[in-house]
Amino acid sequence: MPHLSTKLAIVNEEPKPNETERTLIYTAKSIVLVALLFILCSLIGMSVYFWKDSSGQLKSANTAAVAAENAKAVEKVNLIPTDAWKAPEESTIPDNEYGNMIRYGRELIKNTAKYLGPNGSVARISNGMNCQNCHLEAGTKTFGNNYSVFFASYPKKSARSGKMADATERIADCFQRSLNGKVPELSGKEVQAMLAYMKWLGSEQEKGKAAFGSGTEKLKYMDRAADPQKGLLVYQNKCQSCHGQHGEGIKAEDQQAYVYPPLWGAHSYNDGAGMYRLNNFAGFVKNNMPFGVRYPDAQLTDEECWDVAAFVNTQPRPHKEQAQDYPDRSVKPIDAPYGPYLDKFSEQQHKYGPFTPIVLALKEMESKSDLK
Repeated sequence: MPHLSTKLAIVNEEPKPNETERTLIYTAKSIVLVALLFILCSLIGMSVYFWKDSSGQLKSANTAAVAAENAKAVEKVNLIPTDAWKAPEESTIPDNEYGNMIRYGRELIKNTAKYLGPNGSVARISNGMNCQNCHLEAGTKTFGNNYSVFFASYPKKSARSGKMADATERIADCFQRSLNGKVPELSGKEVQAMLAYMKWLGSEQEKGKAAFGSGTEKLKYMDRAADPQKGLLVYQNKCQSCHGQHGEGIKAEDQQAYVYPPLWGAHSYNDGAGMYRLNNFAGFVKNNMPFGVRYPDAQLTDEECWDVAAFVNTQPRPHKEQAQDYPDRSVKPIDAPYGPYLDKFSEQQHKYGPFTPIVLALKEMESKSDLK
């Protein structure tokens, strides 16, 4: 079958490209390869460029962040004046009998319950709290109710009693109210030792001159009333681990005093104490709580401080008769939680706020009085 064989031979025979076609194919492949290499190199170059750029931006961002933190640190330092009050060095306590009184006074402030608590070695006249539970670090901490101006402030007329009072009477007030106890012998060794310590602390404080960081910080008033329910959440998250679910505090191993004081209940301050006023409690919390906080590195917002103060001060505590307090109502604090008042606002609003309407009303009353 010669004809069929010839056809098969033709079909199986592959056409072979000539020299020109081979050249064109080779050239096209080379161009594609070069193009791919060019694209790859371009991508690598762009990656390096952008990596350097982003690295530079990251470095700049880090530098800016560090600069911002440093600026904040400087700003915080600047919040404390260079001439702010500082407690004297312990080495300045004289090495004599009077120096021993100062040291004993400091010991009484730090460990009041040991000497004057329910099982005190000197007298049993207080609730088991220590003076430094409210006057932190033995009365030396900035915005921790320190004693910087205490001794230099007396004698003075007491707004609460309406009479001239000396420093010993103020100590008596603390025992009756914050320590919910009895007044110690004012001429006795313990009260005189406390006075010696307070006098030494304020030995460089001029009479009549303000001291930065004394008392507690005065927080800006909110435009609403403080909310005990919101305060409960703050308490549970920030306070309960130290002060207990029921505000009972944590006692020391010897059961003589508290490591963390009770915030309500039979062994806490009574409703005549300064801490029962919302302004004082909120300002105290701001720069001291949770434990370890120091001005100006507060952890809680102002609103959290107001609310937790409201929560704590709605809880049960001992009562003190206060009918004779503030006979001159014009000097009665607006957050005094008991009447009568000069204005027409309720006891509830005086206790929890909002306070701004009360302030404005009192200013208006004062201005009208001046016009008469």
